Amino acid sequence: MDFKQNRITQLFNIEYPIIQAGMIWCSGWQLASAVSNAGGLGLLGSGSMYPDILREQIQKCKAATNKPFGVNVPMLYPDIDKHMNIIVEEGVKIVFTSAGNPKTWTAWLKERGITVVHVVSNVKFALKAQEAGVDAIVAEGFEAGGHNGREEITTFCLIPQVKQAIKIPLIAAGGIGTGSGMMAAMALGADGVQIGSRFVATPESSAHAAFKQAVVDAGEDATRLTLKLLAPVRLIQNPFYQQVKALEEKGASAEAFAALLGRGRAKKGMFEGDLVEGELEIGQVSGLIQNIKPAASIVTEILKEYQVLRENIHTAGTFGS
Repeated sequence: MDFKQNRITQLFNIEYPIIQAGMIWCSGWQLASAVSNAGGLGLLGSGSMYPDILREQIQKCKAATNKPFGVNVPMLYPDIDKHMNIIVEEGVKIVFTSAGNPKTWTAWLKERGITVVHVVSNVKFALKAQEAGVDAIVAEGFEAGGHNGREEITTFCLIPQVKQAIKIPLIAAGGIGTGSGMMAAMALGADGVQIGSRFVATPESSAHAAFKQAVVDAGEDATRLTLKLLAPVRLIQNPFYQQVKALEEKGASAEAFAALLGRGRAKKGMFEGDLVEGELEIGQVSGLIQNIKPAASIVTEILKEYQVLRENIHTAGTFGS
């Protein structure tokens, strides 16, 4: 399958326009290198890493692949300046920023020869990111797992609106985990796709085995967007979520939610496997995930399904049959 003329493959010098999302507690060097070796773009999720851990993860990823990979940096976490300096020192050439103002770091990174992509949840933020000078945008619908936009715009509605508004390459995210999802996103105007939840359920993911199985066991109605008073996040409805829901129904203050969250809830759930007291972040597409399989196999399956659909579209009378 030839994607040589694709704007995303050209931008990142990769074979396929498939990006593995940089998810906290799930996206370590093993997953990122596996996706990059399969022809996509792997991302390290720096949001759950101390600076020294990030450096170690970058070095291990460089040893495991000679293909491009990047780092996702959520700007709401501490030590961002240390993370950025480590990224430069270690020679990483691709950075995805999220959860913050793209003007804060874009120019600094680009001056150092780094390709910058910013994650947005609406057209207004997409335009601001383009104005800030980013090289591409990830437009993420509210189907996505983890931290999310307050607008609750679905991917199907968000992608064509952002496409109309910007001139730089567009990556679709949120609810995409199959070849048909990739086809739909690109039909709506995306140049590539970013996939998170599907790559959680892989042997290479750094998530705990119990969390991976919870993702496989999740049904179509398993997740909810919650914690909107602090920062919206999509979670599996486990006992911890029920505690959050109870506070929401009481109209509790932001301080009450912060006290409930405490420290390390996401680590407890996704990395340590506490399915009762931990925060279990995953997207709605988890309802389609039925097994744990290698990241390279997932990339191959997505591309195969995408290619079959593409061929059917050009064969009269077979598409949709």
